[in-house]
Amino acid sequence: TIQILLNIQILLTIQIMCVNHTDTVLMPKEGWQIYSSAQDTEGRCICTVVAPEQNLCSRDAKEGQLRQLLEKVQNMSQSIEVLNLRTQRDFQYIMRMEGQFKGLRSKFRQIETNRKTQELKGKMDALQPLIPVLEQYKTDAQLISQFKQEIRNLSMVLTAIQGEIGTYDYEELQQTVLNLESRLHNCMSKLTCGKLMKITGPVTVKTSGTRFGAWMTDPQASPRNNRVWYMDSYTNNKIVKEYKSIADFVSGAESRTYNLPFKWAGTDHVVYNGSLYYNKVQSNIVVCYRFETGRVVTQRALENAGFHNVYPYTWGGFSDIDLMADELGLWAVYATYQNAGNIVISQLNPETLQVLGTWNTEYSKRNAGESFMICGTLYITNSHLTGAKVYYSYSTKTSSYEYTDIPFHNQFFHMSMLDYNARDRALYGWNNGHQVLFNVTLFNIIKTEDDS
Repeated sequence: TIQILLNIQILLTIQIMCVNHTDTVLMPKEGWQIYSSAQDTEGRCICTVVAPEQNLCSRDAKEGQLRQLLEKVQNMSQSIEVLNLRTQRDFQYIMRMEGQFKGLRSKFRQIETNRKTQELKGKMDALQPLIPVLEQYKTDAQLISQFKQEIRNLSMVLTAIQGEIGTYDYEELQQTVLNLESRLHNCMSKLTCGKLMKITGPVTVKTSGTRFGAWMTDPQASPRNNRVWYMDSYTNNKIVKEYKSIADFVSGAESRTYNLPFKWAGTDHVVYNGSLYYNKVQSNIVVCYRFETGRVVTQRALENAGFHNVYPYTWGGFSDIDLMADELGLWAVYATYQNAGNIVISQLNPETLQVLGTWNTEYSKRNAGESFMICGTLYITNSHLTGAKVYYSYSTKTSSYEYTDIPFHNQFFHMSMLDYNARDRALYGWNNGHQVLFNVTLFNIIKTEDDS
């Protein structure tokens, strides 16, 4: 019994080393091995977990249970670090916005008798409801910090039970972990969706291929699955290259090549939940190809959708049908004669490709540079060239549109692909033969109990 307890003590002595925004690499001490690690979207180390070498540990049933608990704690710790990274820029932006609102309100009180300011004052009054929303956002940011501290405390408890493993209430400990995990998921679900406020970057990941193409990861994949798919050119090709990670993509180490049964049209393909969705050449047919089986699962025509450069984006390239995914599912963006060549949005069933809902916009497809969906809202750029910006958005939730003014840096002058990845909360772009990533800042509207 004493030997078993000593072995369990060694197992429980797990170290978690977190590094924020640095390139420092922490090497494990002698007798320890790297257990797990996490990186942000730019490849920097966020968290490295080291554990004793496996030959130092025994393997009884209680030990296995505790290992599962430790893994949950470690995964939650990594998720919170990633969430922090994702929301840091948003929070700084919100703090500056709050100060501006309060400053403007004070100034308007001083000059509100001036008739020329009445119109501006009305607009300012319309913004007043945002103040409590900003306060709620700060509260949620504090909640994230509280979660981090609770997880640290729980990790210390797991380490501290070295001498009392036989009497510790395992079920109570497991319930604490599950409770924290549930609260973390609730918090992350609140902060997932929001309104696009800003686009920063790009970061150039690689320079390869022709001027036109597509590259992507699967937003539905697990955090450990970072496979990259690469589709060069907008026509006369049906070869998809797969890489196991971003690092392999950069180094050119292909893991697999797929020969599709049909050639594709355009560059607006998407990988979603293990399947590739693309527009079959010279048709308005959407094809669903399953990577695991190497076969077409289904294919279906988009009724009345223009194809083969009838309603392309401004750059042409058979970009009539744009397939994309966001937090709410799979979408197709195209134009029809019946809608006067204006953009049509359809949500698709990923399994059958049946249309679940359709929205007609008043924005000409031929005047759009590119488009992407975030949280059920379509964002449209006004050009594919230098000086482009997100100019128009359409919400499928409210069936309403608004004009926007969100610039982004078209570093290499010609954008032939721009798609949002909900898992990475980033825009993947093909910028004149350069594969690039843009960060997005979302403003999260969080409902309170007082909202009607």
